[in-house]
Amino acid sequence: MNPASLRWKIAALVTLAATVVAAVVGLLVHRATWQQALDMGQARAEVALDETLASGSAEDVVPVDELPDELAGLLRPGRRVVWYGLDHRDEPWVWAVQPYGGDGAEVVSVQISMGSDVRGLQALDRNMAKAGLLALAGVVPVSMLAAELPNRRLRRVARTARRIAGGDLAARTGARGRDEIARISAAVDSMAASLQHRLLAEQRFTADVAHDLRTPLMGLVAVVELLDEGEVTDLVRDRVRVLRTLVEDLLEVSRLDAGAEVAERVRVPLAALAGESAARVGVEARVLADGEPVAGTDPRRLDRILANLVLNAHRHGAAPVEITVGDRVIEVRDRGPGFPPELLADGPRRFRTGAAERGRGHGLGLTIALGQARVIGAELTLANAPDGGAVAVVRLPAD
Repeated sequence: MNPASLRWKIAALVTLAATVVAAVVGLLVHRATWQQALDMGQARAEVALDETLASGSAEDVVPVDELPDELAGLLRPGRRVVWYGLDHRDEPWVWAVQPYGGDGAEVVSVQISMGSDVRGLQALDRNMAKAGLLALAGVVPVSMLAAELPNRRLRRVARTARRIAGGDLAARTGARGRDEIARISAAVDSMAASLQHRLLAEQRFTADVAHDLRTPLMGLVAVVELLDEGEVTDLVRDRVRVLRTLVEDLLEVSRLDAGAEVAERVRVPLAALAGESAARVGVEARVLADGEPVAGTDPRRLDRILANLVLNAHRHGAAPVEITVGDRVIEVRDRGPGFPPELLADGPRRFRTGAAERGRGHGLGLTIALGQARVIGAELTLANAPDGGAVAVVRLPAD
């Protein structure tokens, strides 16, 4: 029941149009009926006047002073006057008057009552008003039903657009027809198909790059291990480790895109797991826990999520890094400048690095964290704290 919806607006417009049409038709019928009754009354008055003059009867001869003032003002010598008006009792009459005698003091006057015609016209007006109300009582529900079909089609388009915005690029409206709503639906379907094609191309590119790099990278790792120890060798090994981590991340992203990951749930002590995740990536983080919360989840994937979030806070934020653990809720916070507005608005971009993402690797690590959160059924939200710093919150589902 939304008065601002298109359905109610269409119903209100149809009702207004029907009301205007009914009012105009009623006014035309009223005027036509009254004009017909008035013409008949005037014709009857003239016939009665002719009969009175032909009979020579003096019963209808009256002084001019007894006539209504407006009628008396219309009298001219030798001229007949037919006039409609009210008498002293406010009764409607039609007068037919002709001067009598040469002095103009007397006239021959006949009167035809229009009371029955006026009462009949009033009854007609009431009946037309009742008929108009009955018609509106039928028009309003019919107009709402008629407006429901396009409104339903528009709701389907809106639902499909929300599904597409939520990541379901396979959603389609399936609309048919050649009207404006069908064209909007076709545009939404075309947009979804284009987005799906681009996303699949990006996923295939990620998988192909990761697989193509893996074999030569393994050979490079083996060759680096055979080099003589030295400063240059250490530098090369460090860069090879970074490249290997990047390729492994790309492979993980491709598996997440393919939907091939399945969670294996066990009972996990969340505070202990959070501390181990921070220690594994070499980040000094303070773990704050309320009691000893335990949740049923996949420990390996949750560890991956927390490790990425802690590493991201360490690289792009500022100390201290805090991990607050509650009942199925884990919050990772730093004291840095916070997430950039474009990241909060559009989400992380896996291949976008630099200042726009607060540093190298920011988008890819958060992309993996979001993907693993979807696998275990968790909700990962990113925000900036009012007093400064980035806040990432993981909400685990109920057991």
